[in-house]
Amino acid sequence: MMNRPFSLPRRALLALAAAATLGATLGVTGTAMAQQWPTAKPIKIVVGFAPGGTTDVMARVIGQSLSESLGQSVVVDNKPGASGNVAAAEVIRAPADGYTLLIAPTSVETANPSLFKQTILPSRDLTPVAGVGRSQMYLVVKPQSTVKDAKELVGLIKADASKLSYASAGAGTPPHLAGELFNKVLGTNVAHIPYRGAAPALQDVMANQVDYVFDPGISFPHVRAGKVRMLAVAGNNRSSFFPDVPTLAELGFKGAELDIWFGMWAPNGTPPDVIARLNKDVAKALALATTKTRYEALGGEPVGMDTAEFKKLLAEEGRVLSTLIKERKIILE
Repeated sequence: MMNRPFSLPRRALLALAAAATLGATLGVTGTAMAQQWPTAKPIKIVVGFAPGGTTDVMARVIGQSLSESLGQSVVVDNKPGASGNVAAAEVIRAPADGYTLLIAPTSVETANPSLFKQTILPSRDLTPVAGVGRSQMYLVVKPQSTVKDAKELVGLIKADASKLSYASAGAGTPPHLAGELFNKVLGTNVAHIPYRGAAPALQDVMANQVDYVFDPGISFPHVRAGKVRMLAVAGNNRSSFFPDVPTLAELGFKGAELDIWFGMWAPNGTPPDVIARLNKDVAKALALATTKTRYEALGGEPVGMDTAEFKKLLAEEGRVLSTLIKERKIILE
């Protein structure tokens, strides 16, 4: 018996042809969309905090500059909730076409996965684009404190830590984590008093209700007016705002350094040329004098990082904070 050649039914052949045509069309469409960026539609920057805060203002400053350099409208969409996780989740779900971006503190990737029981993992689910700025934190003590410098404060803490307390902007926030890093370096357990924001935390320090706070920069006018005292900078470098104030590392307390960094992320799969263009234009935005002025009003600095530098920062900060959170048993529900 002769073997007949293998053949597909006519219906199957038609289905395959249709699928091939559809695949080719989608391929052309996807390529065309990538080539059209950023002209096809407005770009959206998602921010996980309310309007008026540091992250929101930085996003609007960057967005305005990107709008001018790209020739496309850029809108900021505020999605507050879960310390930035709500915004991050929205960007993770967005198409990877360069039209939806996230601007957030680095803690959304470096701290939140250890603090919250969550399914998203920004280090896995998002692509870092660039660093967009920094705010340092400052060790500020209450007006009635008798200490004249950070070493005297450390002396009081080590003599009897149970007599002191420190305020923060809330459990799991960078000021809280800075306070716990300080505790870790000193080998102490000063009580943490969380507040609903940096402003009420500072207010209670000014009212002598709490001994000290790691302030993200809102204390500047009160320090200059003599209402509170700044003892040290909790970062690797001295502050351009208070160049005479030493860092904790300079004073011998290494390991307590923690700046608040802010960055931009895109959905995984965003075309590399789009990432490269955004990186380039973010750097241009940060170099503008107007950006410097707007950032300084927040107590921030337009310190940028390219994609490679930003990824390195995220990895290093993630190691430090995940270890700290585990050791100090800091868990948020």
